[in-house]
Amino acid sequence: MKKVFVSGCYDILHAGHVQFFKDARKLGDHLTVCFASDDVLKTYKGRTPSIPEDNKEIVIGSLSCVDRVIKSSNLHPVFDFANHIKKERPDILAVTEDEKHIKEKREFCEKHGIKFAILPKKNNLTRVSTTQILQKISNRIKVPLRVDFAGGWLDVPRFSRKGGYIVNCSISPLVSDKSWPFKIGGGLGGSAARAILDIKNGVLSELKLGVGWQDPAIIEETGLCVWRSGNRPILESKYNPDWLNGKMAIFFTGKSHNTPNLANLKRDYDAIYKAGLLSKKAVEKSSLIILAKSIRESYVVQLKEGMDKLPDLNKSLARKYLGGGHGGYALYIFKDKKDRDMALRNKNAKAIEPYIKK
Repeated sequence: MKKVFVSGCYDILHAGHVQFFKDARKLGDHLTVCFASDDVLKTYKGRTPSIPEDNKEIVIGSLSCVDRVIKSSNLHPVFDFANHIKKERPDILAVTEDEKHIKEKREFCEKHGIKFAILPKKNNLTRVSTTQILQKISNRIKVPLRVDFAGGWLDVPRFSRKGGYIVNCSISPLVSDKSWPFKIGGGLGGSAARAILDIKNGVLSELKLGVGWQDPAIIEETGLCVWRSGNRPILESKYNPDWLNGKMAIFFTGKSHNTPNLANLKRDYDAIYKAGLLSKKAVEKSSLIILAKSIRESYVVQLKEGMDKLPDLNKSLARKYLGGGHGGYALYIFKDKKDRDMALRNKNAKAIEPYIKK
């Protein structure tokens, strides 16, 4: 009997999975399907399982082309099936042509004397993925990015301070798999947005990078928010950001940045703490003047940290680098839309608007 083995997440079974199982079964006389356990999904995919493991086993096992169903034997990002393979000794390990770990799995098969088969995807099927299905169910097809006004770095657990605040706002235009109208590495929370679009836990994804939680927190919450400094996001207050319409622009400095690489630089946390308190007061009063002052105070901290001076853009009230700084985008605010739109004559400037989920 020729035994075939396949593995994958199979968190929500769809036609592409079924076709793959059928094609894999044709390679031999017996097909074993190994699906990712809840622990593997949570640990390595950053995803909450969609249906219980016992339900998955029954659904997959109900297919006539499947002879046996098992869940992960190992807690591993690639070889969560390793112990099963060593025990069952299948003749063939099959994967799809878009498998992300073809090289590693091919080498694994060579080591264990297993034939490695790459199966093409059927062109007559509408391409769909579990992520796309979950995006539609959770309405995560498009998400905002964010600008931070003050208090940044106090959201990083190891730098958090009791009584401190992080003030930020979600922005449009929104981003999606098909549209991303911003530079990559711009300091707008792009990595968190990418994780959320991939139906991952944004907070855990960012904390694993060694940075803070403010990006996924505000992207999912939306609006104009004040967060308490700490190990996890706690929303102090949320406001309608309409009073910022027509008053914000971002300017690309010409180079990207990587926030995890900047996290441990020396900086003035006392001044960051004070700027956060001032920014909290600004949004409570819907005061553009106070908000501008808190942004200017944050910018002073950034200059002391060694960041280059930012150019003035047509009567801006305040400016600062976004995210980790040292490149990426900078935020500019203006007293009105007329001044903002004049600043947009600079080819590196781009209008943004505050965003709140209706």
